[in-house]
Amino acid sequence: MGFLGILIQVTWVAVMLSELAAAAIAFPIVLPNCPDKCGDVEIPYPFGLTEGCSKNQNFLVNCTNSLGPTQPILGNLTVTNFSLERQAHVLVYIAKDCYKQGVRDPCTSNVVWLYSGLNFTISNTQNSRYIVNGSCSGVGCCEVDIPNGLHYVAMESRRFKNHTEVGALNPCGYAFISQQTMFNFSIDSLHSLQHKKMTPVVLDWAIGIETCKDIVNKSSYTCGGNSACIYSDNGSGYRCKCKEGYHGNPYLQHGCQDINECENPNHCKLPGQKCINGLGNFTCSCIKGYHLDVSAGICVPNQSSRLVTLLVGIRISFIVVLVCSSWLYLIVKKRQLIKLKQRFFEHNGGLILKQKLSKQENSVETTKIFTMKELKKATNNYDETLIIGWGGFGTVYKGILPNNTIVAIKKSKIEDESHIEQFINEVVVLSQINHRNVVKLLGCCLETQVPLLVYEFIPNGTLFEYIHHESKVFTI
Repeated sequence: MGFLGILIQVTWVAVMLSELAAAAIAFPIVLPNCPDKCGDVEIPYPFGLTEGCSKNQNFLVNCTNSLGPTQPILGNLTVTNFSLERQAHVLVYIAKDCYKQGVRDPCTSNVVWLYSGLNFTISNTQNSRYIVNGSCSGVGCCEVDIPNGLHYVAMESRRFKNHTEVGALNPCGYAFISQQTMFNFSIDSLHSLQHKKMTPVVLDWAIGIETCKDIVNKSSYTCGGNSACIYSDNGSGYRCKCKEGYHGNPYLQHGCQDINECENPNHCKLPGQKCINGLGNFTCSCIKGYHLDVSAGICVPNQSSRLVTLLVGIRISFIVVLVCSSWLYLIVKKRQLIKLKQRFFEHNGGLILKQKLSKQENSVETTKIFTMKELKKATNNYDETLIIGWGGFGTVYKGILPNNTIVAIKKSKIEDESHIEQFINEVVVLSQINHRNVVKLLGCCLETQVPLLVYEFIPNGTLFEYIHHESKVFTI
């Protein structure tokens, strides 16, 4: 039993698909206001789905769902993918010569015709023979190479002997063209072809029949800006390709657009370099503080830059040390002040006063122990404009407490260490006296070297004035 087979396996480059996908997202692929898809298949110009959207009638694609899912039809071929890299992927029927019980199966066709069209040729560069196992050397199987510029092929499977004479080793014979990534030929795979109707085929396409030399200055020239004309290497016509550093659809007027090479992290990644994007290219430049070492081809720091960096480092270190030292100094001073105030408080009888006050918890009139901070704030740090009296005993300031109570704060000059307990007793007693002719003692501060006494403020002048000024003598 003999088989006539035309086996063409296609090596499909995945990089081309990924690049086309990126171009479809970032750049236009069709003329303005033209649809760019049929089902899941992108239709880039020079192909088009409607009149005026394709280069000419040869590139007009019919989008139909009459045979099932929506799919593009080019001539009489179902298209699964268009590539701007000169290729179109189509589906082609398998020629079958099958018999059932010695009778030829009328549902199969043993002859298949493939006509690619004027601008299309069956690829002879991408299609390479690939056999997994067995051989195809003429015994039960044969293969032929596809010549350059082939537009038309007839595939026929025929038996030269009666089917009953050779037995039923295989009920079918096949003739087909197949894509490598979709079908790898092996002897065992022949049985699976009984249930397979079509195989993928790769076509090369080009524009017109003229060469780049003949077409470049004519009005019908298709290649857009920032693109170049490429001679077709499979048949006649020409192709367009974006120039280096540009990406997009080269068949559109402004389809090829500049790529920002600086978005690539692998460009200009050496120390001291920065990337500068240009039209169709990029350059690596040295950043400020670096210069190009021509012999080594790298950016190196300037000598002055190194000195500046060193000085800046020293200055920052000095500032850090200064800040840390100041912070530590303030902490130490604060702790010393707290200890000093505590020592003054104990020295001035603060513990004795607290003990006495604790015994008078139920008494309404109690002596308040003010802090040094409270009285300092009340007198605006003992502002001289708030002095209301002075003499050998000390100085009296007018002050305002946080609750807006106006008080007189007596800051004594004399310290009598021998009468501390007596002084505390008098403070407790005086703070409990409530008489209209006696200035009330509100409390004291014991955190200073000399205790401070806080009295109620009497706005009608001093006793000295009432005794010695004639204008006020008779009022008492």
